[in-house]
Amino acid sequence: MTSKVVPALLLLGFLVVVIVSFHPPMKNAALSVLQSRKNTAPQHIKCYWMVLLKKGLHRDQPAAEAEKIQQDHMKNINYLAKSGKLILAGPFGNEGELRGIFILNCKDSLEAANLAAEDPAVKAGRLNFEILPWWTEKNCLFN
Repeated sequence: MTSKVVPALLLLGFLVVVIVSFHPPMKNAALSVLQSRKNTAPQHIKCYWMVLLKKGLHRDQPAAEAEKIQQDHMKNINYLAKSGKLILAGPFGNEGELRGIFILNCKDSLEAANLAAEDPAVKAGRLNFEILPWWTEKNCLFN
């Protein structure tokens, strides 16, 4: 009987240690990382917002309509650049899922998402987007 009790007690002890030391994953780990960086980031570090432009679900417009959407997309890029919100923009050099990138100078991801959602190519469904925080030194590449 003791030959069964000792392993059972060891297993029970192991399970107690595992249960006590287990920390469930945070509901929004990305938000946690952002908040911790925001609170501890040195003064010379700034958060910009990287917008990855991806192929949208509606890329089947006639060529003339697609060209008009592209022209409006470029007008929006120029408007955002002149307003100081768009720091960098450009397409990727292949025909993959990722079509291009914006780097936005916004106060938070909500403002960046609103600006990206207003792009004519996004509104038309030719593009959709993903937003990531991007940290760099202030004045490293841009003001």
